[in-house]
Amino acid sequence: MWPDTRITDLFGIELPILQAPMAGSHGSELAIAVSEAGGLGALPCAMLSIDKIRAEMGVIRQRTNRPVNLNFFTHTNPEPDAAREAGWRRRLAGYYAEFGLDADNIPAGPGRNPFDEAACEVVEETRPEVVSFHFGLPEPSLLGRVKATGAKVIASATTVAEARWLEAHGCDAIIAQGAEAGGHRGIFLEDDIASQPGTMALVPQVVDAVSVPVIAAGGIADHRGVAAAFMLGAAAVQIGTAYLQSPEALTSSGHRAALAEARDDRTVLTNVFTGRPARGLVNRIVREVGPMSLEAPAFPLATGAIAPLRKHAEAAGSVDFSPLWAGQAAALGAAQPAGQFTRDLAAETLRLLSRR
Repeated sequence: MWPDTRITDLFGIELPILQAPMAGSHGSELAIAVSEAGGLGALPCAMLSIDKIRAEMGVIRQRTNRPVNLNFFTHTNPEPDAAREAGWRRRLAGYYAEFGLDADNIPAGPGRNPFDEAACEVVEETRPEVVSFHFGLPEPSLLGRVKATGAKVIASATTVAEARWLEAHGCDAIIAQGAEAGGHRGIFLEDDIASQPGTMALVPQVVDAVSVPVIAAGGIADHRGVAAAFMLGAAAVQIGTAYLQSPEALTSSGHRAALAEARDDRTVLTNVFTGRPARGLVNRIVREVGPMSLEAPAFPLATGAIAPLRKHAEAAGSVDFSPLWAGQAAALGAAQPAGQFTRDLAAETLRLLSRR
């Protein structure tokens, strides 16, 4: 028996294990596998068109009747800054010359889609059991429409202040995202990543600060991490990096190889890929241009100029210009089917907790 069943009861799931939505790294296959195993599968929508979201949800609904989470970003696309874009292109010009690419034809565009009217309509149409947000919450009118569908709303907090804000603005549960977590930081009330707490420090303070259930995230990859999260007061965990090596994930072969050799001291927070801090494994572009670059355009506009370099390098079998998102516990991950991993993780955690 789980020591806290608030999340399983709230979402109608069997296991207090949420699969983190990882934009670009997975789609419906991983979500289905985790949901069918009894956890909460997630579909990341920030890099999908509206038609693709609808199609992926169609596949999910055909293959499982278990609850699923649709995840969205809530950023505001910045106004283009010609001077900053020009500076970023100058910073990357040497790589374009090295690869023989035309620096005058760098694609423009955001690369990540914020939650908007069209996305809200898809939520109303497909009616996911859970809707999660990153970088805060959407405007009240859109949030109200999401909640009117009956979906439970959750969002990431990287500080106690953010957790309190999310609860005050209608979240049914809060993801406490420690600094160890892979991928984009969910920070939205400030921009000082240097002072952000780790999971061990963040979770109990968020638990004490809010009345809604808390989901621990960041540095959790095996049964020891899950058990520790419950000891800290969490009612569930969200796991991302540990799923990236599963066969259901869309993780590239180069990214998988990097994960297989991951170490605890080989991830950093970097903004060179999107313009916003995200944790990943160090590669050439991160080492030479970042990790944090003052020249990178605001999120998500940095993506455009990196994309041709990434495409060229990957075609040659290199991940030197690819975002290798990973958390600090990446080395604890294993390449096994997501459903098996989810069930084994739950069973091993319960055995460990029963020894208390």
